[in-house]
Amino acid sequence: MNIFYNLEGIGDTLLITLKQIPSEDRKVERKGNIARVYSVHTNETVAINVFQASSYVDVQEQGVVTITEPLVNTLNELLEKEGFTDTLVLDLSPKFVVGYVLEKEKHPNADKLNVCKVDVGTETLQIVCGAPNVEQGQKVVVAKVGAVMPSGLVIKDANLRGVDSFGMICSARELDLPNAPQEKGILVLESDAEVGQPFNQ
Repeated sequence: MNIFYNLEGIGDTLLITLKQIPSEDRKVERKGNIARVYSVHTNETVAINVFQASSYVDVQEQGVVTITEPLVNTLNELLEKEGFTDTLVLDLSPKFVVGYVLEKEKHPNADKLNVCKVDVGTETLQIVCGAPNVEQGQKVVVAKVGAVMPSGLVIKDANLRGVDSFGMICSARELDLPNAPQEKGILVLESDAEVGQPFNQ
């Protein structure tokens, strides 16, 4: 779940994104100041928009909104009040973590891409990576699905040239670290970095 708010850009609306689906598969159901965006095929809720958001929540941030338990509780109360059965699930697990590259294979359909298996502590993720310096045995920074990069990019499940990818192995520049090198390449961490631990910039 990601929550965005931009008063000047889109008005007093809280945008809650749960899942990405093609626009042609989307339909909207509105009750009061709540709009539920759902899949035509599965009826799964993929987004919720809260209009006149400042009437319900005090959002000081512009852009990505920090998700807190009180905020999620308020939104769930609002959904219930308007007659929706959806419940937003709070997930405060870290989205930027230390990963360990278990395997690296060439992408079958793209010369400059590699398919990596990366241990992130709680699971092993398949990640397609285009960095020239990625190698088996490295400790790296992984942006998991749902992470919001400093650029505003939201990390999603992807399919790159026919291969599924579930996250991103990050460069120092993508993480907006000070003195990040400009040349292409992922950030390789020291060997004592602990797999699965949050990466705090």
